[in-house]
Amino acid sequence: MNANRLPDHVLQWVINTVDPNASVGAVYQLKGSTSSTLHSISLKTGRSVRHYVVRQFDNPEWLKEEPDLAKHEAASLQVVEKTGVVAPELIAYDATGEGCGVPAVLMTKLDGAVELKPDNMGGWLEGLAETLAGIHRVDATNFSYHYFPYNDSHSFEVPVWTDVPETWKKALDLVNSMKPSQKECLIHRDYHPANVLWNGGAVSGVVDWVNACMGPCEIDIGHCRLNLAMLYGTDTADAFLQTYQHYMRVHYHRYWDIIALINFLDGPPEVYPGWEAFGITGLTNHLMKERLDAFISHVTSSQTLGL
Repeated sequence: MNANRLPDHVLQWVINTVDPNASVGAVYQLKGSTSSTLHSISLKTGRSVRHYVVRQFDNPEWLKEEPDLAKHEAASLQVVEKTGVVAPELIAYDATGEGCGVPAVLMTKLDGAVELKPDNMGGWLEGLAETLAGIHRVDATNFSYHYFPYNDSHSFEVPVWTDVPETWKKALDLVNSMKPSQKECLIHRDYHPANVLWNGGAVSGVVDWVNACMGPCEIDIGHCRLNLAMLYGTDTADAFLQTYQHYMRVHYHRYWDIIALINFLDGPPEVYPGWEAFGITGLTNHLMKERLDAFISHVTSSQTLGL
């Protein structure tokens, strides 16, 4: 049996949900996902063909920590629907896995593709920043999900792999001695280039809404900056921040970059498999360590980044 094949009972759940009389076209697994399994499904109803994505939450460890993953993503998609933020439209979800065997979300498929090797880096960063600012403007006051840190900064230890342990210690001392003022808004919580789709040189949508919640906008900024620093270097991360600040007036403190690192790290840094799936080559685990050391050195060298 092909491990990438969509199980028959999941496909049948999709058909029954959309239209029991629909005929099935192409079905294939989508690349780049590392924590769940995504399949694209084309269904023909009458004379029209529509494209869907079904996401199976089949990671036991993640489900143990957050058993309501399907419900969470469904709620997130409902929050951003008709807000101007282009996201998949929720069709249905299986909260407990009763129909699919594991919790699952069925949504529309957006046009576009991930772009990690842009011809125009400035325009690409502009699209990333403008799109994120749009998410942060969404009125989601009553959204029931709220930000929580993945790792505790007080118990986080200086990484054993680093070549600049004193710099990391300085960063941890800083983050544990203060907490900048913050204002809650809707945040994506996993906003980075591999979750943004492009079509015709413009952003065509944002995917992977399972972590969305109310929280400080700086959480999204810091997480995206960290990903950009690992992919391209610190200068690109800084350029993204400066571009974002053209759309949203925010006083961004280095505290949030350190928080992003703490939330991100659960061991020695590795190349994110999704980047390779989307055509990035030449990255190594050693380079990731070097770039994280460069990033932490950079953010601890000045009081703030941007105004």
